[in-house]
Amino acid sequence: MRFDIVTIFPDFFDGPFRYGVLHRAMESGIVSVGLHDLRAFTHDRHKTVDDRPFGGGEGMVLKPEPIFDAVESLGIAEKPARNPQRETVVLLSAQGERFTQAVAHQLSRTERVVLLCGRYEGVDERVNTLLADRELSIGDYVLSGGELGAAIVVDTVTRLLPGVLGNADSARFESFGHSDAHLSLQAEAAAEVSGVPRSTHGSGGLLDYPHFTRPAEFRGAAVPEVLACGNHEVIRKWRRQQSLLKTLHNRPDLLARAELSDGDREFLAQVEVQKPSAKP
Repeated sequence: MRFDIVTIFPDFFDGPFRYGVLHRAMESGIVSVGLHDLRAFTHDRHKTVDDRPFGGGEGMVLKPEPIFDAVESLGIAEKPARNPQRETVVLLSAQGERFTQAVAHQLSRTERVVLLCGRYEGVDERVNTLLADRELSIGDYVLSGGELGAAIVVDTVTRLLPGVLGNADSARFESFGHSDAHLSLQAEAAAEVSGVPRSTHGSGGLLDYPHFTRPAEFRGAAVPEVLACGNHEVIRKWRRQQSLLKTLHNRPDLLARAELSDGDREFLAQVEVQKPSAKP
């Protein structure tokens, strides 16, 4: 898979791409990343990439010309003729749709992703309407630029690619796991064959369950006894319930669209009943 990042700060990525899973994926050839300095596509001696906004207002806006020239230099097809299975152009901005694990899965099925890093007050809207296939935001907050967002997108998508992680299940059984039915069935089959006591056979949109390792007791806090019982079915049930509890506590909004069984709903109803009533 190929990522191309258009930015005014190409050196920003020296650190994020030098370590860990992403670095190993690049070394092994599973992923390649091209960094493109937007200023190299300007045509004035000052290498100007921004200008004042029409209509007045604060800040400066990234000009469309250098961005279009940068993308076109990569041999990317024009938007109407672009094959989304082969290549896509993404604009990183605070105004975009939220980047989620589901979106990461969509991008992981694309051969080439071009990431445009916004800056200053914003990007000329014609970049979004005429050039980009989608506009993404990594969260409900405003960053100084799209570079951090681009690094997060590359990392998140890369770890979904075959051969990147040492164990393919690492990306399957985790928070925000993919909820496609056929993938859930594959995950369930894999779990049954391996005998691994998974919590959910695919998280189905829930947060991951708590994890523990040695020592069995640390500063007065012991590992839950159920994890040492040796009964995989009991462990699986406990992990599922812990996943439900963590989601209920940290991200209750996820429960509305998560894949819940009748047993899950019954467990959550019991938890609600057991909640202490608020004092008057």
